[in-house]
Amino acid sequence: MANAEKATAVADIAEQFKESTATVVTEYRGLTVANLADLRKSLGGSATYSVAKNTLVKRAASEAGVTGLDELFTGPTAIAFIKGEPVDAAKAIKTFAKDNKALVIKGGYMDGKALSVDEVNRIADLESREVLLAKLAGAMKAKTSQAAALFAAPASQVARLVFALQEKREAAEGAPAAPAAEVADAEPEAEAPTDAVADAPADAE
Repeated sequence: MANAEKATAVADIAEQFKESTATVVTEYRGLTVANLADLRKSLGGSATYSVAKNTLVKRAASEAGVTGLDELFTGPTAIAFIKGEPVDAAKAIKTFAKDNKALVIKGGYMDGKALSVDEVNRIADLESREVLLAKLAGAMKAKTSQAAALFAAPASQVARLVFALQEKREAAEGAPAAPAAEVADAEPEAEAPTDAVADAPADAE
Protein backbone atom coordinates (compact mmCIF):
# COMPACT_ATOMS: atom_id res chain seq x y z
CA MET A 1 0.00 0.00 0.00
CA ALA A 2 1.43 3.37 -1.04
CA ASN A 3 2.10 6.03 1.59
CA ALA A 4 -0.75 8.20 0.30
CA GLU A 5 -3.16 5.27 0.51
CA LYS A 6 -1.97 4.45 4.03
CA ALA A 7 -2.49 8.06 5.13
CA THR A 8 -6.01 8.04 3.71
CA ALA A 9 -6.81 4.70 5.38
CA VAL A 10 -5.50 5.95 8.74
CA ALA A 11 -7.56 9.13 8.47
CA ASP A 12 -10.71 7.16 7.64
CA ILE A 13 -10.26 4.75 10.54
CA ALA A 14 -9.45 7.61 12.93
CA GLU A 15 -12.68 9.32 11.89
CA GLN A 16 -14.58 6.09 12.58
CA PHE A 17 -13.11 5.94 16.08
CA LYS A 18 -14.07 9.56 16.74
CA GLU A 19 -17.65 9.25 15.49
CA SER A 20 -18.53 5.85 16.97
CA THR A 21 -20.50 5.56 20.20
CA ALA A 22 -18.45 2.43 20.96
CA THR A 23 -16.14 -0.07 19.26
CA VAL A 24 -15.57 -3.80 19.67
CA VAL A 25 -12.19 -5.26 18.67
CA THR A 26 -12.20 -8.86 17.41
CA GLU A 27 -9.96 -11.49 15.86
CA TYR A 28 -11.56 -13.27 12.92
CA ARG A 29 -8.90 -15.89 12.11
CA GLY A 30 -10.63 -18.86 10.45
CA LEU A 31 -13.81 -17.06 9.41
CA THR A 32 -14.74 -17.32 5.74
CA VAL A 33 -15.87 -14.48 3.52
CA ALA A 34 -19.40 -15.86 3.85
CA ASN A 35 -19.09 -15.84 7.66
CA LEU A 36 -18.01 -12.19 7.63
CA ALA A 37 -20.94 -11.33 5.37
CA ASP A 38 -23.32 -13.05 7.81
CA LEU A 39 -21.84 -11.10 10.74
CA ARG A 40 -22.23 -7.79 8.93
CA LYS A 41 -25.82 -8.73 8.10
CA SER A 42 -26.54 -9.54 11.76
CA LEU A 43 -25.29 -6.10 12.78
CA GLY A 44 -27.76 -4.43 10.43
CA GLY A 45 -27.45 -0.68 10.59
CA SER A 46 -26.17 -0.61 14.16
CA ALA A 47 -22.49 -0.95 13.23
CA THR A 48 -19.95 -1.38 10.45
CA TYR A 49 -17.50 -4.29 10.70
CA SER A 50 -14.14 -3.45 9.16
CA VAL A 51 -11.00 -5.53 8.61
CA ALA A 52 -7.82 -3.46 8.87
CA LYS A 53 -4.04 -3.71 9.18
CA ASN A 54 -2.84 -3.53 12.77
CA THR A 55 -0.18 -0.93 12.00
CA LEU A 56 -2.81 1.36 10.47
CA VAL A 57 -5.32 0.80 13.27
CA LYS A 58 -2.71 1.65 15.91
CA ARG A 59 -1.87 4.91 14.15
CA ALA A 60 -5.54 5.74 13.66
CA ALA A 61 -6.40 5.06 17.30
CA SER A 62 -3.53 7.30 18.40
CA GLU A 63 -4.70 10.11 16.10
CA ALA A 64 -8.26 9.74 17.42
CA GLY A 65 -7.08 9.93 21.03
CA VAL A 66 -8.17 6.34 21.70
CA THR A 67 -5.81 4.72 24.23
CA GLY A 68 -5.48 1.38 25.96
CA LEU A 69 -6.15 -0.81 22.92
CA ASP A 70 -2.71 -1.34 21.37
CA GLU A 71 -2.25 -4.79 22.90
CA LEU A 72 -5.46 -5.89 21.17
CA PHE A 73 -4.14 -5.11 17.71
CA THR A 74 -2.43 -8.43 17.02
CA GLY A 75 -3.39 -11.19 14.63
CA PRO A 76 -6.14 -10.75 12.02
CA THR A 77 -8.01 -7.73 13.39
CA ALA A 78 -11.51 -6.52 12.58
CA ILE A 79 -13.35 -3.79 14.42
CA ALA A 80 -17.06 -3.16 14.86
CA PHE A 81 -17.58 0.62 14.78
CA ILE A 82 -20.94 1.07 16.47
CA LYS A 83 -23.19 3.84 15.22
CA GLY A 84 -26.04 3.82 17.70
CA GLU A 85 -26.84 1.73 20.75
CA PRO A 86 -23.82 -0.33 21.91
CA VAL A 87 -26.15 -2.89 23.52
CA ASP A 88 -27.69 -4.04 20.22
CA ALA A 89 -24.38 -4.40 18.38
CA ALA A 90 -22.66 -6.10 21.33
CA LYS A 91 -25.51 -8.62 21.54
CA ALA A 92 -25.21 -9.40 17.83
CA ILE A 93 -21.45 -9.90 18.05
CA LYS A 94 -21.65 -12.07 21.18
CA THR A 95 -24.39 -14.23 19.65
CA PHE A 96 -22.39 -14.66 16.45
CA ALA A 97 -19.25 -15.57 18.43
CA LYS A 98 -21.21 -18.29 20.27
CA ASP A 99 -22.12 -19.94 16.99
CA ASN A 100 -18.78 -19.24 15.28
CA LYS A 101 -15.88 -20.02 17.61
CA ALA A 102 -13.39 -18.54 15.13
CA LEU A 103 -14.61 -15.06 16.07
CA VAL A 104 -12.88 -13.91 19.25
CA ILE A 105 -13.92 -10.76 21.12
CA LYS A 106 -10.75 -9.12 22.44
CA GLY A 107 -12.10 -5.93 24.01
CA GLY A 108 -13.56 -2.59 23.09
CA TYR A 109 -13.86 1.13 23.76
CA MET A 110 -16.74 3.27 25.06
CA ASP A 111 -17.18 6.54 26.93
CA GLY A 112 -13.50 7.41 26.61
CA LYS A 113 -12.15 4.22 28.17
CA ALA A 114 -10.97 0.79 27.08
CA LEU A 115 -13.30 -2.14 27.76
CA SER A 116 -12.25 -5.63 28.78
CA VAL A 117 -13.83 -8.72 27.23
CA ASP A 118 -15.92 -9.08 30.39
CA GLU A 119 -17.19 -5.51 30.08
CA VAL A 120 -18.14 -6.03 26.43
CA ASN A 121 -20.05 -9.15 27.47
CA ARG A 122 -21.77 -7.23 30.27
CA ILE A 123 -22.99 -4.68 27.72
CA ALA A 124 -24.20 -7.51 25.47
CA ASP A 125 -26.11 -9.04 28.39
CA LEU A 126 -27.94 -5.83 29.26
CA GLU A 127 -31.68 -5.79 28.81
CA SER A 128 -33.42 -3.48 26.37
CA ARG A 129 -33.26 0.27 26.85
CA GLU A 130 -36.92 0.36 27.91
CA VAL A 131 -36.40 -2.27 30.62
CA LEU A 132 -33.25 -0.53 31.87
CA LEU A 133 -35.07 2.78 32.14
CA ALA A 134 -37.95 1.18 33.99
CA LYS A 135 -35.58 -0.40 36.51
CA LEU A 136 -33.63 2.81 37.03
CA ALA A 137 -36.79 4.85 37.39
CA GLY A 138 -37.96 2.49 40.11
CA ALA A 139 -34.61 2.50 41.91
CA MET A 140 -33.65 6.15 41.83
CA LYS A 141 -35.00 9.21 43.60
CA ALA A 142 -33.84 11.96 41.29
CA LYS A 143 -35.09 15.45 40.62
CA THR A 144 -37.58 15.80 37.80
CA SER A 145 -35.01 17.48 35.58
CA GLN A 146 -32.51 14.67 36.16
CA ALA A 147 -35.10 12.01 35.41
CA ALA A 148 -36.14 13.77 32.21
CA ALA A 149 -32.53 13.93 31.05
CA LEU A 150 -32.05 10.25 31.82
CA PHE A 151 -35.10 9.16 29.86
CA ALA A 152 -33.80 11.10 26.84
CA ALA A 153 -30.37 9.46 27.09
CA PRO A 154 -29.16 6.74 24.72
CA ALA A 155 -28.77 3.19 25.99
CA SER A 156 -25.01 3.64 26.33
CA GLN A 157 -25.60 6.35 28.93
CA VAL A 158 -28.16 4.22 30.74
CA ALA A 159 -25.75 1.30 30.69
CA ARG A 160 -23.04 3.46 32.27
CA LEU A 161 -25.38 4.33 35.13
CA VAL A 162 -26.31 0.68 35.59
CA PHE A 163 -22.62 -0.21 35.77
CA ALA A 164 -22.09 2.50 38.37
CA LEU A 165 -24.86 1.03 40.51
CA GLN A 166 -23.47 -2.49 40.14
CA GLU A 167 -19.97 -1.36 41.07
CA LYS A 168 -21.28 0.41 44.18
CA ARG A 169 -23.06 -2.76 45.27
CA GLU A 170 -19.97 -4.91 44.63
CA ALA A 171 -17.74 -2.47 46.51
CA ALA A 172 -20.12 -2.54 49.47
CA GLU A 173 -19.47 -6.29 49.81
CA GLY A 174 -22.88 -7.07 51.09
CA ALA A 175 -23.62 -3.69 52.69
CA PRO A 176 -26.76 -1.80 51.56
CA ALA A 177 -26.24 -0.32 48.10
CA ALA A 178 -25.77 3.43 47.77
CA PRO A 179 -28.80 5.31 46.41
CA ALA A 180 -28.91 5.37 42.64
CA ALA A 181 -29.46 9.11 42.77
CA GLU A 182 -25.75 9.50 43.53
CA VAL A 183 -24.98 8.63 39.92
CA ALA A 184 -28.00 10.31 38.42
CA ASP A 185 -26.24 13.64 37.99
CA ALA A 186 -24.33 12.41 34.96
CA GLU A 187 -25.41 14.43 31.96
CA PRO A 188 -26.34 12.48 28.78
CA GLU A 189 -23.72 12.93 26.12
CA ALA A 190 -24.57 13.65 22.50
CA GLU A 191 -24.00 10.68 20.22
CA ALA A 192 -22.68 11.38 16.73
CA PRO A 193 -23.48 9.14 13.76
CA THR A 194 -20.58 7.38 12.04
CA ASP A 195 -19.77 6.87 8.39
CA ALA A 196 -18.74 3.54 6.95
CA VAL A 197 -15.03 3.00 6.31
CA ALA A 198 -13.76 0.86 3.47
CA ASP A 199 -12.29 -2.46 4.51
CA ALA A 200 -8.49 -2.66 4.39
CA PRO A 201 -6.72 -5.98 3.87
CA ALA A 202 -6.19 -8.13 6.96
CA ASP A 203 -2.80 -8.04 8.60
CA ALA A 204 -1.22 -10.00 11.39
CA GLU A 205 1.42 -7.46 12.30
